[in-house]
Amino acid sequence: YEAIGGLFPLRRNTDAQTAALQQALDASFPEAGYRCYQGLKHAQPFIEDGVRAMAEDGIRHAVGIVLAPHYSAMSVGQYIQRAQAAAEDAGIEMSFVESYHDHPLLIEALSDRVERALRGFEPVPREDVRVMFTAHSLPARILAMNDPYPEQLLETSRLIADRVGLAAWQFAWQSAGATPEPWLGPDVLEALKTLRKEGASHVLVSPIGFVSDHLEILYDLDIEAQAVASEIGLKLARTDMLNTDPLYISVLADRVHRKRVQAWEEAQRP
Repeated sequence: YEAIGGLFPLRRNTDAQTAALQQALDASFPEAGYRCYQGLKHAQPFIEDGVRAMAEDGIRHAVGIVLAPHYSAMSVGQYIQRAQAAAEDAGIEMSFVESYHDHPLLIEALSDRVERALRGFEPVPREDVRVMFTAHSLPARILAMNDPYPEQLLETSRLIADRVGLAAWQFAWQSAGATPEPWLGPDVLEALKTLRKEGASHVLVSPIGFVSDHLEILYDLDIEAQAVASEIGLKLARTDMLNTDPLYISVLADRVHRKRVQAWEEAQRP
Protein backbone atom coordinates (compact mmCIF):
# COMPACT_ATOMS: atom_id res chain seq x y z
CA TYR A 1 0.00 0.00 0.00
CA GLU A 2 2.89 2.36 0.69
CA ALA A 3 4.26 1.66 -2.80
CA ILE A 4 1.00 2.72 -4.48
CA GLY A 5 0.55 5.86 -2.40
CA GLY A 6 -0.83 4.59 0.91
CA LEU A 7 -4.44 4.54 -0.29
CA PHE A 8 -7.11 1.84 -0.56
CA PRO A 9 -8.30 2.58 -4.11
CA LEU A 10 -10.89 -0.18 -4.22
CA ARG A 11 -13.06 1.67 -1.70
CA ARG A 12 -13.16 4.83 -3.82
CA ASN A 13 -13.61 2.92 -7.07
CA THR A 14 -16.48 0.82 -5.73
CA ASP A 15 -18.24 3.95 -4.51
CA ALA A 16 -17.92 5.46 -7.99
CA GLN A 17 -19.13 2.29 -9.72
CA THR A 18 -22.14 2.03 -7.41
CA ALA A 19 -23.07 5.65 -8.09
CA ALA A 20 -22.63 5.17 -11.84
CA LEU A 21 -24.83 2.06 -11.79
CA GLN A 22 -27.53 3.97 -9.91
CA GLN A 23 -27.47 6.69 -12.58
CA ALA A 24 -27.60 4.13 -15.40
CA LEU A 25 -30.55 2.28 -13.88
CA ASP A 26 -32.43 5.52 -13.25
CA ALA A 27 -31.85 6.61 -16.85
CA SER A 28 -32.71 3.29 -18.51
CA PHE A 29 -35.46 2.00 -16.21
CA PRO A 30 -36.91 5.03 -14.39
CA GLU A 31 -40.18 3.23 -13.65
CA ALA A 32 -38.42 0.39 -11.81
CA GLY A 33 -37.36 2.45 -8.80
CA TYR A 34 -33.98 0.82 -8.33
CA ARG A 35 -31.85 1.61 -5.29
CA CYS A 36 -28.22 0.54 -5.24
CA TYR A 37 -26.44 -0.76 -2.16
CA GLN A 38 -23.00 -2.26 -1.79
CA GLY A 39 -21.19 -4.73 0.42
CA LEU A 40 -17.55 -5.78 0.51
CA LYS A 41 -16.02 -9.10 1.49
CA HIS A 42 -13.00 -7.84 3.42
CA ALA A 43 -13.82 -4.26 4.41
CA GLN A 44 -16.70 -2.11 5.60
CA PRO A 45 -19.47 -1.94 4.62
CA PHE A 46 -19.44 -5.73 4.62
CA ILE A 47 -21.85 -7.77 2.51
CA GLU A 48 -24.07 -8.28 5.54
CA ASP A 49 -24.05 -4.51 6.19
CA GLY A 50 -25.35 -3.88 2.68
CA VAL A 51 -28.18 -6.38 3.08
CA ARG A 52 -29.02 -4.95 6.51
CA ALA A 53 -29.24 -1.45 5.02
CA MET A 54 -31.69 -2.72 2.41
CA ALA A 55 -33.86 -4.30 5.06
CA GLU A 56 -33.85 -1.11 7.15
CA ASP A 57 -35.06 0.80 4.08
CA GLY A 58 -37.95 -1.61 3.59
CA ILE A 59 -36.53 -3.47 0.59
CA ARG A 60 -38.10 -6.91 0.18
CA HIS A 61 -36.87 -7.91 -3.29
CA ALA A 62 -33.28 -7.52 -4.48
CA VAL A 63 -30.81 -8.49 -7.18
CA GLY A 64 -27.15 -9.11 -6.35
CA ILE A 65 -24.32 -8.63 -8.83
CA VAL A 66 -20.60 -8.96 -8.11
CA LEU A 67 -18.09 -6.56 -9.66
CA ALA A 68 -16.28 -9.45 -11.32
CA PRO A 69 -17.43 -10.87 -14.67
CA HIS A 70 -16.31 -14.48 -14.20
CA TYR A 71 -17.89 -17.00 -11.85
CA SER A 72 -16.05 -19.27 -9.46
CA ALA A 73 -17.47 -21.00 -6.42
CA MET A 74 -14.42 -19.68 -4.56
CA SER A 75 -14.94 -16.05 -5.54
CA VAL A 76 -18.33 -14.87 -6.78
CA GLY A 77 -19.94 -17.93 -5.22
CA GLN A 78 -18.76 -16.91 -1.75
CA TYR A 79 -20.19 -13.42 -2.16
CA ILE A 80 -23.51 -14.92 -3.20
CA GLN A 81 -23.58 -17.34 -0.27
CA ARG A 82 -23.00 -14.59 2.26
CA ALA A 83 -25.53 -12.25 0.67
CA GLN A 84 -28.13 -15.03 0.40
CA ALA A 85 -27.74 -15.98 4.04
CA ALA A 86 -28.06 -12.37 5.15
CA ALA A 87 -31.06 -11.84 2.88
CA GLU A 88 -32.88 -14.87 4.27
CA ASP A 89 -32.31 -13.62 7.81
CA ALA A 90 -33.64 -10.20 6.82
CA GLY A 91 -36.70 -11.52 4.97
CA ILE A 92 -35.50 -10.33 1.56
CA GLU A 93 -36.06 -12.35 -1.61
CA MET A 94 -32.77 -12.04 -3.45
CA SER A 95 -31.69 -13.37 -6.85
CA PHE A 96 -28.20 -13.16 -8.29
CA VAL A 97 -26.33 -12.52 -11.52
CA GLU A 98 -23.64 -15.21 -11.49
CA SER A 99 -21.51 -14.05 -14.44
CA TYR A 100 -21.46 -11.74 -17.43
CA HIS A 101 -18.14 -12.72 -18.97
CA ASP A 102 -19.42 -12.84 -22.56
CA HIS A 103 -21.70 -9.81 -22.57
CA PRO A 104 -21.24 -8.03 -25.93
CA LEU A 105 -20.74 -4.63 -24.30
CA LEU A 106 -18.12 -6.03 -21.95
CA ILE A 107 -16.24 -7.54 -24.90
CA GLU A 108 -16.51 -4.22 -26.74
CA ALA A 109 -15.15 -2.25 -23.79
CA LEU A 110 -12.23 -4.63 -23.23
CA SER A 111 -11.45 -4.85 -26.94
CA ASP A 112 -11.36 -1.06 -27.22
CA ARG A 113 -8.76 -1.00 -24.46
CA VAL A 114 -6.60 -3.57 -26.19
CA GLU A 115 -6.81 -1.61 -29.44
CA ARG A 116 -5.76 1.63 -27.75
CA ALA A 117 -2.92 -0.01 -25.88
CA LEU A 118 -1.59 -1.67 -29.03
CA ARG A 119 -1.49 1.71 -30.75
CA GLY A 120 0.70 2.89 -27.88
CA PHE A 121 3.46 0.54 -29.07
CA GLU A 122 3.70 2.20 -32.51
CA PRO A 123 5.79 2.23 -34.64
CA VAL A 124 6.30 -1.38 -33.50
CA PRO A 125 4.05 -3.57 -35.71
CA ARG A 126 1.13 -4.93 -33.73
CA GLU A 127 1.99 -8.48 -34.76
CA ASP A 128 5.25 -8.06 -32.85
CA VAL A 129 3.40 -7.32 -29.61
CA ARG A 130 2.44 -10.36 -27.57
CA VAL A 131 -0.88 -9.96 -25.75
CA MET A 132 -1.33 -11.67 -22.38
CA PHE A 133 -4.71 -11.80 -20.68
CA THR A 134 -4.65 -12.25 -16.90
CA ALA A 135 -6.94 -12.82 -13.94
CA HIS A 136 -6.62 -13.54 -10.23
CA SER A 137 -5.34 -17.04 -9.61
CA LEU A 138 -7.28 -19.47 -7.43
CA PRO A 139 -6.29 -22.73 -5.74
CA ALA A 140 -5.76 -25.40 -8.40
CA ARG A 141 -8.27 -27.71 -6.72
CA ILE A 142 -11.04 -25.83 -8.53
CA LEU A 143 -10.10 -27.87 -11.62
CA ALA A 144 -11.30 -31.05 -9.90
CA MET A 145 -14.56 -29.26 -9.08
CA ASN A 146 -15.30 -28.52 -12.76
CA ASP A 147 -15.44 -24.87 -11.76
CA PRO A 148 -16.32 -22.66 -14.77
CA TYR A 149 -13.82 -19.93 -13.86
CA PRO A 150 -10.89 -20.92 -16.14
CA GLU A 151 -13.08 -21.60 -19.17
CA GLN A 152 -15.06 -18.39 -18.77
CA LEU A 153 -11.82 -16.43 -18.70
CA LEU A 154 -10.56 -18.19 -21.81
CA GLU A 155 -13.87 -17.51 -23.55
CA THR A 156 -13.59 -13.80 -22.77
CA SER A 157 -10.02 -13.86 -24.07
CA ARG A 158 -11.03 -15.59 -27.29
CA LEU A 159 -13.88 -13.16 -27.91
CA ILE A 160 -11.55 -10.17 -27.47
CA ALA A 161 -8.85 -11.75 -29.64
CA ASP A 162 -11.35 -12.43 -32.41
CA ARG A 163 -12.75 -8.90 -32.28
CA VAL A 164 -9.32 -7.25 -32.27
CA GLY A 165 -7.78 -9.73 -34.70
CA LEU A 166 -4.93 -10.88 -32.49
CA ALA A 167 -2.52 -13.29 -34.11
CA ALA A 168 -0.65 -14.17 -30.90
CA TRP A 169 -2.09 -14.15 -27.40
CA GLN A 170 -1.97 -16.22 -24.26
CA PHE A 171 -3.39 -16.42 -20.75
CA ALA A 172 -1.58 -16.22 -17.41
CA TRP A 173 -2.55 -15.97 -13.75
CA GLN A 174 -1.56 -13.40 -11.18
CA SER A 175 -1.81 -12.43 -7.51
CA ALA A 176 -1.84 -15.99 -6.15
CA GLY A 177 -2.21 -16.34 -2.39
CA ALA A 178 0.71 -17.34 -0.20
CA THR A 179 -0.64 -20.73 0.88
CA PRO A 180 0.89 -24.23 0.92
CA GLU A 181 -1.49 -25.60 -1.73
CA PRO A 182 -0.79 -25.10 -5.45
CA TRP A 183 -2.54 -22.28 -7.32
CA LEU A 184 -3.44 -21.98 -10.98
CA GLY A 185 -0.52 -21.13 -13.26
CA PRO A 186 1.49 -20.07 -15.11
CA ASP A 187 2.07 -16.98 -13.01
CA VAL A 188 2.34 -13.76 -15.00
CA LEU A 189 5.91 -13.12 -13.83
CA GLU A 190 7.08 -16.53 -15.02
CA ALA A 191 5.10 -16.13 -18.24
CA LEU A 192 6.91 -12.87 -18.97
CA LYS A 193 10.28 -14.58 -18.53
CA THR A 194 9.20 -17.38 -20.85
CA LEU A 195 8.12 -14.91 -23.53
CA ARG A 196 11.48 -13.17 -23.32
CA LYS A 197 13.28 -16.48 -23.79
CA GLU A 198 11.12 -17.10 -26.84
CA GLY A 199 12.32 -13.81 -28.31
CA ALA A 200 9.47 -11.48 -27.47
CA SER A 201 10.43 -7.86 -26.79
CA HIS A 202 7.03 -6.16 -26.43
CA VAL A 203 4.17 -7.45 -24.26
CA LEU A 204 0.72 -6.05 -23.52
CA VAL A 205 -1.03 -7.33 -20.40
CA SER A 206 -4.82 -7.11 -20.34
CA PRO A 207 -6.11 -7.97 -16.82
CA ILE A 208 -9.61 -9.01 -17.87
CA GLY A 209 -10.41 -10.64 -14.53
CA PHE A 210 -10.44 -7.25 -12.78
CA VAL A 211 -12.72 -4.26 -13.31
CA SER A 212 -11.00 -1.40 -11.45
CA ASP A 213 -7.66 0.00 -10.37
CA HIS A 214 -6.67 -1.64 -7.08
CA LEU A 215 -3.75 -3.39 -5.42
CA GLU A 216 -3.58 -6.33 -7.85
CA ILE A 217 -3.25 -3.85 -10.70
CA LEU A 218 -1.35 -0.91 -9.24
CA TYR A 219 1.21 -3.06 -7.41
CA ASP A 220 1.21 -6.58 -8.85
CA LEU A 221 1.31 -5.37 -12.46
CA ASP A 222 2.44 -1.74 -12.46
CA ILE A 223 5.28 -2.27 -9.98
CA GLU A 224 6.13 -5.96 -9.59
CA ALA A 225 5.59 -7.09 -13.18
CA GLN A 226 7.17 -3.91 -14.56
CA ALA A 227 10.26 -4.53 -12.44
CA VAL A 228 10.62 -8.04 -13.86
CA ALA A 229 10.05 -6.77 -17.40
CA SER A 230 12.72 -4.10 -16.98
CA GLU A 231 15.16 -6.63 -15.57
CA ILE A 232 14.81 -9.00 -18.53
CA GLY A 233 14.58 -6.34 -21.23
CA LEU A 234 10.87 -6.41 -22.04
CA LYS A 235 8.76 -3.40 -22.99
CA LEU A 236 5.62 -4.00 -20.93
CA ALA A 237 2.32 -2.11 -20.97
CA ARG A 238 -1.15 -2.89 -19.71
CA THR A 239 -4.66 -1.92 -20.73
CA ASP A 240 -6.65 0.68 -18.80
CA MET A 241 -9.14 -0.66 -16.28
CA LEU A 242 -12.91 -0.46 -16.75
CA ASN A 243 -13.70 1.51 -13.58
CA THR A 244 -16.82 3.57 -14.49
CA ASP A 245 -16.63 3.11 -18.26
CA PRO A 246 -20.20 3.66 -19.55
CA LEU A 247 -20.11 0.39 -21.49
CA TYR A 248 -19.21 -1.57 -18.37
CA ILE A 249 -21.84 0.17 -16.27
CA SER A 250 -24.37 -0.58 -19.03
CA VAL A 251 -23.44 -4.27 -18.74
CA LEU A 252 -24.22 -4.20 -15.02
CA ALA A 253 -27.49 -2.33 -15.52
CA ASP A 254 -28.62 -4.69 -18.28
CA ARG A 255 -27.88 -7.85 -16.31
CA VAL A 256 -29.48 -6.49 -13.13
CA HIS A 257 -32.69 -5.56 -14.95
CA ARG A 258 -32.85 -8.84 -16.85
CA LYS A 259 -32.39 -10.79 -13.61
CA ARG A 260 -35.14 -8.76 -11.94
CA VAL A 261 -37.55 -9.46 -14.82
CA GLN A 262 -36.62 -13.15 -14.78
CA ALA A 263 -37.20 -13.38 -11.02
CA TRP A 264 -40.59 -11.67 -11.37
CA GLU A 265 -41.65 -13.99 -14.19
CA GLU A 266 -40.64 -17.07 -12.20
CA ALA A 267 -42.63 -15.81 -9.22
CA GLN A 268 -45.79 -15.59 -11.37
CA ARG A 269 -45.63 -19.20 -12.49
CA PRO A 270 -48.09 -21.54 -10.76
